[in-house]
Amino acid sequence: MKKLKIIQIGVTHEHAPGKMTTLQLLEDVFDIVGYVDDRQFANTPFYTVRELALYDKLPVMSLQEALNYPGLDAVTVEVPNNELVPIAMECMKRKIPMHMDKPAGIDLALYKELLAGCKSQNIPFQMGYMYRSNPAFQFCLKAARANWLGEIFEVSADMNHDYGDGTYDAYLGKFKGGIVYNLGCHFFDFFLSLLGKPERVTSFLRSTPGVPSANHNSGMTVLEYPHATAVFKASAHAPLGIPRRRLKICGTKGAIELSPLELFNAPWEMEMILKEGNEEFAAGTHRIQMPLVRDRYEAQLREFAAMIRGEMSSPYSFEHDCLVHKITLRAAGIPLEEDELDEDKANLIRFL
Repeated sequence: MKKLKIIQIGVTHEHAPGKMTTLQLLEDVFDIVGYVDDRQFANTPFYTVRELALYDKLPVMSLQEALNYPGLDAVTVEVPNNELVPIAMECMKRKIPMHMDKPAGIDLALYKELLAGCKSQNIPFQMGYMYRSNPAFQFCLKAARANWLGEIFEVSADMNHDYGDGTYDAYLGKFKGGIVYNLGCHFFDFFLSLLGKPERVTSFLRSTPGVPSANHNSGMTVLEYPHATAVFKASAHAPLGIPRRRLKICGTKGAIELSPLELFNAPWEMEMILKEGNEEFAAGTHRIQMPLVRDRYEAQLREFAAMIRGEMSSPYSFEHDCLVHKITLRAAGIPLEEDELDEDKANLIRFL
């Protein structure tokens, strides 16, 4: 099978080195023809640039060279958060399939224009919400949709970490909503798939002791439903935060608990408790073994390749992606245009 010619636009996004690692791992799928070092034109904040040795053997090119590369099959867009959509717009205008990282910036109208353009021109587009291809998250969605858990009434998620330096705190301070804006989108995407559209979004944005109050490096968001709540929490200074990241789902007939959220090249389990048996599991407590995963982004980028080849459509609609970002903006306290607010006044954000 012919390999897909791909270029990574950007080295400054927090996920940029991870995406490049995956592209190099998938040498049977992608032909990496080069990359764009966006430090030459980035105008908005980025955290840091890591693992530049990954790019040593690749041609570096200008943005215009990348956008106009003959026979290009795809790009990954890995520039700073608030520049993702403007760069993706340039790709859309050239009908280039793209994987775009998160979050989708603060200009909702521009993001909607991007999604509309990709939809009308049938351009493969994939958002970089990293838990979409996580087998544990997929199992949770399967259990919920099969009604193994009954009516879900409580979901809680912890996405803590401990980067342990003031640089990251200052970086978060550049964004309204801080860590909720930067990380919450991953779980808002999951909550929407699990429970649908919320009735209300409420955030509590804080800073940890000794950190300027404007640098919201700790926060919690509550999505309210008629009979359920979905809570997202994250802090940038939680000791051993990443290995202890957690997801808990409770329903009237069962519950699931997962920690850590992801693990690579090691045994990995989740717990499921069922009041009633079903076609696959008896009533009781189960320790469910997850398949070995060698890389965070492999399944997602293989799916992206299948979308480009026309072997599948995206499992996520453009309307889903748009609603995820509306929730993200509301959670971060970023104002929406009046027409967006009028669209569903029951969803106006409350800040306490």
